[in-house]
Amino acid sequence: MLLEITNLTKRFGGLTAVSNVEFAVAPGEIRGIIGPNGSGKSTFFNLISGVYKPDAGRVVFDGTDITGGEPHDIARRGIARTFQLLRIFGGMSVLENLLIGHHAHVRYSSAEAVLGTGRVWAEERRLKDEMMELLSFIGLADYAEVPAGEMSIGQRRLLALGRAMAMRPKLLMLDEPAAGLSPVNVDKLLNTVVALKERYGLTVIVIEHILKVVMETCQTVTVLDHGEKIAEGPPAAIKEDHRVIEAYLGKEMGDADVRAFLRSA
Repeated sequence: MLLEITNLTKRFGGLTAVSNVEFAVAPGEIRGIIGPNGSGKSTFFNLISGVYKPDAGRVVFDGTDITGGEPHDIARRGIARTFQLLRIFGGMSVLENLLIGHHAHVRYSSAEAVLGTGRVWAEERRLKDEMMELLSFIGLADYAEVPAGEMSIGQRRLLALGRAMAMRPKLLMLDEPAAGLSPVNVDKLLNTVVALKERYGLTVIVIEHILKVVMETCQTVTVLDHGEKIAEGPPAAIKEDHRVIEAYLGKEMGDADVRAFLRSA
């Protein structure tokens, strides 16, 4: 397994946000995580990526225990993520945003950067070419010099995806990547994620409220509710799981109505 999580737990005062979650993802897999608001999905991501430190449990990535590690160290090991709220540098160009994401892989020292050696110039050229290739792949090459703050919401979502990819991850974690997108742009994003996975040999974990993204893209879906894992399996099985129906959409709808909704996703 590329990622193995055992008994992961996080408490905030008297609230248990994540409770004894077991989770494992194989290399090359696309895994979906769903659940109602407040179910612990983003907290789970924050524990994996080092934003939060767990109160209990263990996180092993690519054979190394990264439990409680610092975010920058975890990122260097090959885990990149996006956030629900877009975190881009609006005053910088699209290309500069990607170059920032790639900074951990620069091949020259700070002293060489100050001196401006030929090696620095060659490396800067290589980096720019590599980032332009990535921008071309995600459909933003024509906007390389445009300030990121002038981009549409759909373009910003693609930029956030591209900046995560600039970190050369083994594991890409996407936190509601389709939020705020039109149906057309949701399809475009979905196709881009799948294409990136195939081209770069990625493993992907995606949190998403738009069920279509999860049900059409992911091989396995994990369901959280009140911080606990209540179900896990292929999308077809998850759609029929009574615990998922009750937790995800509540009891106000009949099971037949809920199942029809999930099947239409």
